[in-house]
Amino acid sequence: MSENISRKQFLLSLAALGLGVSNAKSLSKFADRISEKNIVSSDPLIIKYGEAGYDSLRNGFNKRIDCKPSAIALCKNTDDVVTAIKYARDNSLPISVRSGGHSFEGYSSNYGSVVIDLSGNNSAVLQKDGSLIAGPGCRLSKLYDTLLPHGRIIPAGSCGSVGLGGLALGGGYGFFSRKFGLTCDSLMDATVVDTQGNIHAAKDDAELLWALRGGGTGGLGIATSLTFETHLAPSNFTSHHFKTRNLNAEKAQEILEAWFEIAASLPVGCFSAFVLNGKTLNILLTDFENGKGDVANSVNALGKIMTESHSGKPAGLAKALKQYYGRSSPLYFKNSSAGLYKGFADIKDAMPEVLGIVVSTPGMIYQINTLGGNISTPKFEQGSSFPHRSFSFLSELQTYWESPSQEAHLLKRFDEVQNVFYSHGIRAQYSNYPSAEFKDWQTAYYGANYSRLQSVKKRLDPDNILTHPQSIKV
Repeated sequence: MSENISRKQFLLSLAALGLGVSNAKSLSKFADRISEKNIVSSDPLIIKYGEAGYDSLRNGFNKRIDCKPSAIALCKNTDDVVTAIKYARDNSLPISVRSGGHSFEGYSSNYGSVVIDLSGNNSAVLQKDGSLIAGPGCRLSKLYDTLLPHGRIIPAGSCGSVGLGGLALGGGYGFFSRKFGLTCDSLMDATVVDTQGNIHAAKDDAELLWALRGGGTGGLGIATSLTFETHLAPSNFTSHHFKTRNLNAEKAQEILEAWFEIAASLPVGCFSAFVLNGKTLNILLTDFENGKGDVANSVNALGKIMTESHSGKPAGLAKALKQYYGRSSPLYFKNSSAGLYKGFADIKDAMPEVLGIVVSTPGMIYQINTLGGNISTPKFEQGSSFPHRSFSFLSELQTYWESPSQEAHLLKRFDEVQNVFYSHGIRAQYSNYPSAEFKDWQTAYYGANYSRLQSVKKRLDPDNILTHPQSIKV
């Protein structure tokens, strides 16, 4: 694995903060419908299997996944979505929804489905009252370009090519979440089309708004417009980077335990990530409140446990964020949540085996990010279906490769790590970082809220037309 790939992996891992690609598992009952002669459409918005442009549109960000939906509906507004739903129902086809195409398991496209592609529904307009109205296809880079010149922000992720819809409806987190909450906590309203073609305003439906805040990627309905409260943007942003090379599992665990202790006491204006990439460990610490609290002490403490330290200086926020936008072109990967934790004690017994696999597997990254802070505010918890606010840390397991010949080995090692976590009782998972292999995914993603989400699903999609392998079922 080249050094360039290693650096790329590190930037990708950071860009994955707060992170919908196409699914390789078929819905077999619809697979036989993938034939142009079976699909008749006079609507130019709908591109059928085999038509010009179909191949360039059918796949998303993950080259590992190769999917062939029946048709792709390019929807720029609510009326287009209503038309696409009618088309799907007339042809007895399921529906998938794609905003940015970054779903780790490709759940924004399924074999035999009609993909409602919202990438063209990408407007972002700051209102006079300070709220933001945006389309679900708005990329985060455009979001920040719209808000930051006006000194406003929402607590979104850092990957510039991610679509706002999938991010926000699944929860969403990033550098600013410990101060302002998850992305979904700033969601004030949404226009949602159900699978009967009816249009709903979430602000007038408290249960629907609750469900969209954390459960909206589970196939409840199709959001065509999102309204957010915005917050005063910080004037600058500081990044501190730390590195240690040639680690073995024992040393990695020693540093990890110390990092957990340091990260637990960070001010809410800070974020930190522990990123173990094979034998190389990178730690990131960011601050947007100009060193308030014990930031200097945390920087010094990290400098003592790491061999290389690079303390940053305050930079303009727009410029600082761009270095974390990450790669926008497709690549081969398998990423997923690797559990949410309250502290090091939750994973201590699993670490010798997990870290042993990671440091001996080039191309594998184990990352842990800080949550906590104001994310755990009771108001946010009561107002959203996101169930994991008691956890202060969110982890992610990642693998990247350049050639399909590398896939089988890396996926085997990936499963080994996830099985270790499961055997040690790690159950809570982040629905925006899904894995097709998760056992009991309903409670892993949604906890005790799954049955309540089913009630909303039954009202908006009683026939389970809007579906993917891990969508909410009725």
